[in-house]
Amino acid sequence: MSYQAIEDYSIIGDLHTVALVGMNGSIDFMCFPRFDSPTIFAALLDDEKGGYFRIDPQLEHGQPKQLYLTDTNILLTRKYSKHGVSEILDFMTIEHEEKVHDLIRRVKTVRGQVDYRMVCAPRFDYARVRHRIERVHDREVLITSEGPDSLRLRLHATVPLQVQDHDIVAEFTLSADEYAAFVMEAVHDEHEPAPLNDEFLSSALNETMNYWREWMSISQYQGRWRETVHRSALTLKLLTFEPTGAIIAAPTFGLPEEIGGSRNWDYRYTWIRDAAFTIYAFIRLGYTKEAQAFMKWIEARCDDLNPDGSLQVMYGLDGRKDLTESQLSHFEGYQHSSPVRIGNGAFNQIQLDIYGALLDSVYLYNKYAEPISIDLWHNLERLINWVCANWQSPDHGIWEFRGQTHQFLFSRLMCWVAVDRGIRLAQKRSFPAPLDRWLATRNDIFNEIISEFWDDSRQTFVQYKGSHTLDASILLMPLVKFVGPTDPRWLSTLRALEKDLVEDSLVYRYKEQEEIDGIAGSEGSFSMCSFWYVECLSRSGDLEKAQFFFEKIISYSNHTGLYAEELGPSTAHLGNFPQALTHLALISAAYDLDRRLG
Repeated sequence: MSYQAIEDYSIIGDLHTVALVGMNGSIDFMCFPRFDSPTIFAALLDDEKGGYFRIDPQLEHGQPKQLYLTDTNILLTRKYSKHGVSEILDFMTIEHEEKVHDLIRRVKTVRGQVDYRMVCAPRFDYARVRHRIERVHDREVLITSEGPDSLRLRLHATVPLQVQDHDIVAEFTLSADEYAAFVMEAVHDEHEPAPLNDEFLSSALNETMNYWREWMSISQYQGRWRETVHRSALTLKLLTFEPTGAIIAAPTFGLPEEIGGSRNWDYRYTWIRDAAFTIYAFIRLGYTKEAQAFMKWIEARCDDLNPDGSLQVMYGLDGRKDLTESQLSHFEGYQHSSPVRIGNGAFNQIQLDIYGALLDSVYLYNKYAEPISIDLWHNLERLINWVCANWQSPDHGIWEFRGQTHQFLFSRLMCWVAVDRGIRLAQKRSFPAPLDRWLATRNDIFNEIISEFWDDSRQTFVQYKGSHTLDASILLMPLVKFVGPTDPRWLSTLRALEKDLVEDSLVYRYKEQEEIDGIAGSEGSFSMCSFWYVECLSRSGDLEKAQFFFEKIISYSNHTGLYAEELGPSTAHLGNFPQALTHLALISAAYDLDRRLG
């Protein structure tokens, strides 16, 4: 095997986990049974040790094509050649009450007669433990991992299965209109497998298709780029952990921001920072149920503040606080990019901007969805008081710099948002609050930003106090209503950003400064920032440029409309995939631009 490009994958899922399916018909990444569980397939990070589940049509010089069935997360992978046409239909069933969520792979020959080879090579616990395989009969096997956290899987098929060493193999031939199917599921004592027949497969496919299309029918977005916006919405839904309503930043870990580099992080957690973007996107599209579920997760975090009234930067799907970082030294990493990390050491950093994101999300939810509770308000009051006492502290910033701490503009900006939204909520709902203190603090933050973070010689706001560099995070200044989108100071800042950080329509986060971020190497343009840039252009009234750049940026998505975190020099996708924040920023930019084009 050899590594496929990150952008050659698409995802399927069941609202508990996802699988990355390559255009070559191989599932090369899957954590099971949850997003934050260890992997059972991780060939994406080590093509020899990681494990995979591959179905390979033996079509010489075959050309692949991959697409989602309309308004669903059901994936179709075709392979064409002069000798025949094959297709693989991949999906996971959505079962809200059951513990068993099936991974179903249906293989069909469309034209000709095609030979196939299937290899299911699971490698449990990040390929750190062995497993044994028990043959039930010629078309069903049980796979059990060793170790204290034993996991048991069942693989059953419509064709004979062979056991070869620690893998399961099937070789078969299908003529036109013939199919074979493979179903993998977790084994529970109380659960008996459904018979693998036409009725089961047809029912599972129809129920899954109906689930996604009914969910998609709720969307209230009818504007331009509807298909693009809806694909982003479907992706965000796949990144939602249904039991708690939390949305993960990305379903992967260890995918590099630079090929061969060490900027390889674990994104299978929920960042407080993502809250405002998530709530905004779901409410704007009409998904109030999803916004409500995520708000309950946020409320639970606010009910578990640190003793001093502060929050963590990120949490586990169920609110877990300990996300200690470690390295999988036995994995070589994607295209030899190491180390491969699990856990995230940034969880105990100080990042002051998260408070503004949180308060903005609560403010939007209270305004557009339903009134917040009294208990949540009491916790928010503690949190805002903490911000008032700590907003001048240096921190690690939005980009989670692992080098020096600084007094970052974006952190100041979002502290201003936190206090401002707290004041608005208190006044809107007549909640008790120390408004005199909050108003004074809000004014102090505003005045300091204007006086201490403005470079008069360059006529621009700068990254941190005392610097002369720029940072794309300040693109949020007009989006959070700190400054008007046509304010002269903002327009001159935008011009400076365009000169320093924008290449055509693509935006970099900042100029590499190893002494600040603490990590050697470079990175690509940041797709989320590119969509922020479009929305700034839209709000400033430059609609023609905004539309032109928006349509250029969406052309950089992969073949099924998904985005990794970054785009490299050749526009190859880099970083964890797909990234929720990019899809959230896309929805926001599309909504604003479509409304203004009117």
